[in-house]
Amino acid sequence: MLRQTLDNLTYSKPYLIVTAVAVVIFFPTWYRLTGIWLEFEQVLAHGLATAVIFLGLLLIHPPKPSVSGRTIRRPYTVTGSIFLIGVTLAWGVLELVRIDTLAFLMLPVSIVAVSWALLGLHRTLSFLPYVLLLALSLPFWADIVPGLVALASVVVGEGVRWFGMTALIEGSTITLPYGRLLIEDGCSGIRYFAVSILLATMASILNDYRWKGWVIAVAVAMLIGLIANWVRITILVVVAYETNMQSELLTDHEAMGWLVFGGFILPALYFSPGRKRSQLPVGTTTTVTVPKTGIAAVIIAFLIGPGALLLAKTSSGQSSPWTLELSGFQETRADTSLPLPLSLPGVLTNRTWRSGNTWVSLAQSQKADSDGKIVPYIPEMFERSTWQVEEQLEAGSRVYRNILTRDQVLMAQWYRVGSKSSESYREAKLLQIPATLTGESRFALVTIQIPCSRGNCNDASAKLENIRAAVSSQL
Repeated sequence: MLRQTLDNLTYSKPYLIVTAVAVVIFFPTWYRLTGIWLEFEQVLAHGLATAVIFLGLLLIHPPKPSVSGRTIRRPYTVTGSIFLIGVTLAWGVLELVRIDTLAFLMLPVSIVAVSWALLGLHRTLSFLPYVLLLALSLPFWADIVPGLVALASVVVGEGVRWFGMTALIEGSTITLPYGRLLIEDGCSGIRYFAVSILLATMASILNDYRWKGWVIAVAVAMLIGLIANWVRITILVVVAYETNMQSELLTDHEAMGWLVFGGFILPALYFSPGRKRSQLPVGTTTTVTVPKTGIAAVIIAFLIGPGALLLAKTSSGQSSPWTLELSGFQETRADTSLPLPLSLPGVLTNRTWRSGNTWVSLAQSQKADSDGKIVPYIPEMFERSTWQVEEQLEAGSRVYRNILTRDQVLMAQWYRVGSKSSESYREAKLLQIPATLTGESRFALVTIQIPCSRGNCNDASAKLENIRAAVSSQL
């Protein structure tokens, strides 16, 4: 293995250099990503291992060298240089305003851009599968979890009906005669899903699959990861039903889950088509000539990337916090229980006003330094396994129903970023860009809640819109 690695080092070296250059240019984001890897959170426990696998594959199974003449004539390095500068500018803006998710997604793009500028288009295309494997280490998996939970709820619900069990299925909640099961984020199967894709990508690289085989392998792996998790959850529901919720498997099913997953993925890996890399043809070139335009593009990218970022990071001026003056409302303790309890991050300063059965909450913060964010990270604010959306109204408000008490609450929420507002958290994150560029630093989350009469939220809806207009006029 060591001898083979040393023999392959000649072919690996250009791609290792490209990766190192990309890490240097985009170092601030790589540094934060490394910190996330070392936390070993559930949705990204494979992050550091994926990065190690990426480097290992480059050493023991580097991209196939190109045949001379095919790539040298038309490497398109000028286009790659322009692309690199454009990517650096986009990353610089995202890093300046600390939109971490998009900044992380720019990292594999940056490796492709550096490779294109220094090695040419064809070598970059052969390097692309490796970069896609490295992209699996990015922290985007948490965004997939809600969709996987919803999908698992539907599939497992149909399985419960197919088995003829007596059960009430409400969204991700399965109520059995002797208890209740919740399909929560931990039951999304995100680990099986991610590991399946990682294994398929590794197999595709080691077997030198072409793009068609690569896509098929990843698609099959995704399906295997989903099915394994659905089977796992269905087994737990059946066990809960047959043992009257008394089985220890319901509280300790980690090993069982991986056994079920292994029962699906191992045969798939065993029967997957295997290919042995053929000998390199005569005329294969191992020398890489780096064009001057590529070197110039790397220097420019460094100057307009981390160099300009240091000059652009200046502290924004502090502004006075927002406040509300609402007729008939009195300020109450912020920790007083709302009809639909909210759990807000500690970075937000929360004030609450109440008038009868109507609550208005204003939670706000202000960016204090040049490295901070205007819009803080806001996790799930309430227990979605208990509170579920009953109705989506045209004005952007929603009716939530408590599946235990059957209480209904009409709630409207929106975000204020500087001088602009949005009902979407994702849009609020993007609004950091104009806010930062114009020197604004304030953020607020506004919430209005009104309990509904049983089965009727019409009166509450009209009242909410009037209060919403009054609140918006003061922010």
